[in-house]
Amino acid sequence: MKNAPTLATLADDLASGRTSARKLVDSCLAKIADSSGEGARAFIHVAAEAAIEAAEAMDRLREVKAAPSRFAGIPISIKDLFDIRGQVSRAGSRALDDSAPAEADAPAVARLRRAGFVVIGRTNMTEFAYSGIGINPHYGTPKGAWQRSVGHVPGGSSSGAAVSVVDGMAHGALGTDTGGSCRIPAAYNGIVGFKPTQRRVPLDGAVPLSSTLDSIGPLARTVACCAALDAVLADETFVPLQPRPIRGMRLAVPTTVALDDLDDEVARTFERALETLSRQGALIERIEVPEFLDVAVMNTKGGFAAAESFAWHRYLIAGSGDVYDPRVSLRIMRGESISAADYIDLLVTRKSMIARATVRLAPYDALIMPTTANTPPRIADLADDKAFTKANLLSLRNCTLINMSDGCAISLPCHREGEVPVGLMLAASAGADRRIFELAAGMEDAIRV
Repeated sequence: MKNAPTLATLADDLASGRTSARKLVDSCLAKIADSSGEGARAFIHVAAEAAIEAAEAMDRLREVKAAPSRFAGIPISIKDLFDIRGQVSRAGSRALDDSAPAEADAPAVARLRRAGFVVIGRTNMTEFAYSGIGINPHYGTPKGAWQRSVGHVPGGSSSGAAVSVVDGMAHGALGTDTGGSCRIPAAYNGIVGFKPTQRRVPLDGAVPLSSTLDSIGPLARTVACCAALDAVLADETFVPLQPRPIRGMRLAVPTTVALDDLDDEVARTFERALETLSRQGALIERIEVPEFLDVAVMNTKGGFAAAESFAWHRYLIAGSGDVYDPRVSLRIMRGESISAADYIDLLVTRKSMIARATVRLAPYDALIMPTTANTPPRIADLADDKAFTKANLLSLRNCTLINMSDGCAISLPCHREGEVPVGLMLAASAGADRRIFELAAGMEDAIRV
């Protein structure tokens, strides 16, 4: 995002007095309220009064040199999946309207607040996080950044999260990623989205989709922004990011599944990025990853998402199923036919897949592939269920490979200014989060030239 402020530049501006937390919050609130923008669809709830009070408190703390972190006072958005004390967590649905307000912040939200970030509001999402497209029939669908007058999907399920960042309604966003829900909307909107090693950020206080695959991660404008937010979410000491030189990077392009049926624009843009990296000294090898073939087999009956979401939803959907988006309830109900034996088979197969994939990827710094096989579809083209299903599967496919193999991954834009957004994904086995950030920081500017 050219000329857009980063968390680092905002922190510098706050420290020098060139801006204040109150000014940042007022600017974000004005953009949310702009009737010509996407604020009414990107947000389900705007915490204007609370955000102003928090911003003023951070300004007072900074005046007496007691700000909790250099980022204190920067507005961020929270996906509607998370508990925020005193608010109802609806998960983009109407089925939870009568739920009691949360008694405490989710740990991820609490950690962001503890660092002084200001919660500007709750962002829209695919109902119960069950789609990579981002359409929501209950609260409306925010248009993605690409050719907004035409109306392309924002990506899901963290749809409002991505739009809030790209439109300057927040300077970072808290999302979740079960099969790409941070990375897909980042790719479709030309920003950065990160899926951490799952165990690094606690899932408590977030409405689950799949306890096996759910991860909590940030969406922001740059790799360094995501790294800073990730450190807060993982409750780790923030260490400034040191980009790795491109020369000598060992990158593997998986030819199994990940390059199948790519849109022409995705294929061209991705290959151009590979050529750029190769010219600058990256060592790129195309390899087969047969473990990726296991994913389609595991998902034949709906996989972990169907089994685990049905277990969570079965009583709610029995009483309020008519309120659900039919495209969501249909996928949840697939879990009803998954037996205990089927589920145990999934666990065994995944454990084997993770072990084999970890060994295969060990010689490389990262896998590199397109984040999504497709470019953002037009909203109007997805009224047909068949077209929606095809687009949804293409959006999720590559990202899901990494969730299923228990990896960590980042999506960063690799298209040029004025081109359709295309995301490039770097991924590695669990625990390689810092390495992925360093690699991504080293290439994020080069691959867009």
